[in-house]
Amino acid sequence: MKFELTILGSSSALPTSKRNLTAHVLNVYERYFLIDCGEGTQAQLRKNRIPFGRINHIFISHIHGDHFYGLFGLLSSFNLLHREKDLHIYAHQPLKKGIKYIMKHYEGRFSYKIHFHELNTEKKEQIYEDDNLQVFSFPLIHKIPVSGFLFVEKAKLPNIKKAYVQKYNIPIKDIHRIKSGEDFQTPGGTVIPNAELTYRPYKQRSYAFCSDTAYNESVIPMVENVDLLYHEATFKEEHKEEAKNTTHSTAKQAAKIAKKAYVKKLIVGHFSARYKSIEDLVAEAISVFPKTIAAEDGLVEEISPYKDDR
Repeated sequence: MKFELTILGSSSALPTSKRNLTAHVLNVYERYFLIDCGEGTQAQLRKNRIPFGRINHIFISHIHGDHFYGLFGLLSSFNLLHREKDLHIYAHQPLKKGIKYIMKHYEGRFSYKIHFHELNTEKKEQIYEDDNLQVFSFPLIHKIPVSGFLFVEKAKLPNIKKAYVQKYNIPIKDIHRIKSGEDFQTPGGTVIPNAELTYRPYKQRSYAFCSDTAYNESVIPMVENVDLLYHEATFKEEHKEEAKNTTHSTAKQAAKIAKKAYVKKLIVGHFSARYKSIEDLVAEAISVFPKTIAAEDGLVEEISPYKDDR
């Protein structure tokens, strides 16, 4: 039951010799969700052995080139690979025109359908749901509309202890009620507490993605208590005025959000290409929020369902 994030790109604006542009993949129960699609994403997908055919949902945070220029090539490759499954794209309205243009002028017809889901720029909104997962978008602050994304695993019902089913001869008709939290009453009138009959399900897991945003405390309720938070950290603290003017964040500001939101772990990324080393940025974040790591291309972070060492 994987809940695993792979970083495909960690640079901002420009790719470098060591860092590609923003793209993440979240694997939830072997369903793959692509978050942003900067230039070079296709190559990174192959390098990290992400199965193209299992990417059915793509989330684009905003319409700046370093976050979506890889999309059109990916759509073309899907077609060349004779994809048949529908593809769902979640993005702001201007991207819809670009996708329509590509499809209209592509040589031949696409082998699959694309469903475009426009993001709400004003408030938090659920944009996707299946049996195991809910996805929400929420607004961030940047020069143009930007959305963050929150992925939340659905709660599981508890498991009934088989030994107690046999011990109390529990009928099948009562099992669902017990899983839903009810106690069990034996034919003799004895009440067996639900907690005695069941194993607690493992904890829900969650991941939040916040890229390209000014320091913004209104995001704290959106990402509160998540297991893993990715937050842009384009600049060092010494360049905080530039961060403010370009509506980006410093590493220390990203850490402040993580600390105030009581998240379990923070990944900082979207580093400016001006920095040959990111050690100082990461150190600044760690000084505020110790459980911080740097986004590195190829980094894999799996969230365990069993241990919460906060």
